[in-house]
Amino acid sequence: MTQSLREKLASGQIVVALRTSIDISRDALERALGKAEYDLLYTDLQHSPYTERQLQDYCAAAEDLGLPVEIRIPHTRYAHLAGRLCDFGPAGILVPEVMTDHDVQESLDYFYYPPMGRRSFGGSTRHGMKTRPNARVYADWWNQTGVLGLQLESVEAVINARLLAKPGVGYVSFGPTDLSLSMDMHPDFPFRTVEECMRHVSVQLQGSGIPLGIAVTLKPEERERYLNVGLTVFQEAPRP
Repeated sequence: MTQSLREKLASGQIVVALRTSIDISRDALERALGKAEYDLLYTDLQHSPYTERQLQDYCAAAEDLGLPVEIRIPHTRYAHLAGRLCDFGPAGILVPEVMTDHDVQESLDYFYYPPMGRRSFGGSTRHGMKTRPNARVYADWWNQTGVLGLQLESVEAVINARLLAKPGVGYVSFGPTDLSLSMDMHPDFPFRTVEECMRHVSVQLQGSGIPLGIAVTLKPEERERYLNVGLTVFQEAPRP
């Protein structure tokens, strides 16, 4: 039986996302997928324009090609829209700039269906909906397979990492650029590099079953340095 994305993450396997723009053509997507093996598609809605119709079409193409989609949502405060965005087809979301317990709890509440959360049931284009039309069956399946990622991009998030790692969090990912800018604002912070922050969080989350990733594209040969820090979730741009 093929493992779900969430199962791969939880088992500590290396997971690689192909990161593309949401407006990539079907032909270009198929060509990119033909050049390497990927576990999912990823697209960034935080720093790129998009429409809900584009999101729905992107996810439909991905599902036809046999891959789940993860999106980075436009803002931390959009966490209450996690369910709405997932109604268009994503299998998971990455919530940017997470810093507080409230950020995490709101994400959990609106990403998962009852009894785990409070997401409203609806939407014919949801990931996996074609084979699970029954509400309870689908809700239970989603609660077991949907992937909720948190992006750590500040010294506050690094300090609070253990408190943010609540049940239901699929993985945490680092945003190195914003994290570096945050460290610049806190000259007395004990960690002075992104990798030092990663090592600290890795220790804090040891035994939690929550893997670590990085939310920038890397070439395969660039992953080794981060594997040594404890990261297992990576992104890659389409290969030439």
